[in-house]
This record gives sequence, structure tokens and C-alpha cells, in this order.
Amino acid sequence: MKRLTPFIIILAVLGVALGGAWYMMRTPSSSSSSSVGTPATPASSGAQAQPKPAAVRPGVPGADPPNTMGPPTAPVKLEEFGDFECPPCGAFHPILKQMKQEFGDKLQITFREFPLTGPHPHALAAASAAEAAGLQGKFWEMHGLIFDHQKEWKGQFDVRSVFEGYAKQIGLDVERFKRDMDSDRVEQRIFLDGKRAHSMGVGSTPTVFMNGREVPFEELAPEKLRVLIENELRAAASK
Repeated sequence: MKRLTPFIIILAVLGVALGGAWYMMRTPSSSSSSSVGTPATPASSGAQAQPKPAAVRPGVPGADPPNTMGPPTAPVKLEEFGDFECPPCGAFHPILKQMKQEFGDKLQITFREFPLTGPHPHALAAASAAEAAGLQGKFWEMHGLIFDHQKEWKGQFDVRSVFEGYAKQIGLDVERFKRDMDSDRVEQRIFLDGKRAHSMGVGSTPTVFMNGREVPFEELAPEKLRVLIENELRAAASK
């Protein structure tokens, strides 16, 4: 019996191998027959699926009044949730300026504070500086300086002194600015913008909404964003 054992094992292995080969030979014909009657996908039929428009996300209110640029009657409203220390936000800043120059009063821009304090240690101080400047009517001036010089201050240890220099540069009452940076009012404005962000599903920066619908990040390039704005203007004119 012991002598037969190796031959039994060999025969068993050969049987498995032959069975597997037989199965592999049958599989293509089985799968081809099972596909008969399956509805063609849009790709195989040549039709292109149309993407559904993004849903409007009203969200809860943010800081009031919001930091806006442009008239409330503008047919296109862009709302950006941004972080002053975020490099993509810094790259998007000149694009937004360009769009505002091109479309003028047809475009209203709102900036919402969404400092990502984990990866960006100076984001909250920068948001506080912008909001403190806003209490003296100079939010956009501070907003522009902070973004224009992002690469310079983000590596600094003492960013508050840098922002105080910006405050002086744009003609603010610097002592009031310093107090306001630490005030409950500024803290509350940042908190309310963050609350609005979370209610609208914002998790990264920059996140931009156009008339309440989120603009995909890859559509924020100037040539693509311009087309989206033009399309929105045409849609508003046709109503």
C-alpha cells in the first residue's frame, strides 16, 4: 500500500490539473452566453451620460455681516471657504482677483473663515487678523496682504508682529487691532463661519460654491472657472 501511495498522489494531482484545464476552456463560452440580453452601457452604445448639476447647499448662517465684495444684486455669487495658510488658497487668490476684474459687478465674492489649525499653525492667527481688520472696515485690504505675502510669513515664529505691521500699513488703529484679534467678537465670527462650513459639508480648502452649488476643485483653474461664470450669467439672463 505504501508503494502505491506516490502513484495515487500523482494521479490525484493530474486529475485536478485536467479538471482545471477543462474548466478554463469552457469559461469563455459560458461568460459570452451569459452576456446575451444584458442592456448596453452608455459607453458601449455611444451615448454620453450627462452629469447631474450639484445640489444647492443652503447651510446654516455664518458670520453676519459676511465679508463680501460686490453688490448683492450680482447674478453670480461665489462663496469661498478658505485658510490663509493653505497653499492652494494662496494660489486661488489671484484667480479670484482676476475673475472680479473681468466680471465686475456681475460677480459677488464672499470669503468665509475655515482655518485648518492642525496642519497650519498660523491659520487661526491669520483669520483673526483679517477679521480684526474687518471690524475697522479693512477686511479685504488685510485679506490681500496676507495672501500676497503668504510664503513670507508662514515660516515665521511670531506672525502676530507681521500682521500688526500689515495693520499699520493699511492705516488701522493698531492698538485696537491687537485687542480685536483676541476679542470674543472675532472668535465668534470665525466660529460661525466654521459652523456654516460644516453644515455644507466642507472638509478642505479652498472649497468654493457658486450660487449655492459646490464647484469641483479641478474647475477652479481660471479658464474653467471663467466658463462656469459665463454659463451662470447666460442662465440668469434667460430667466
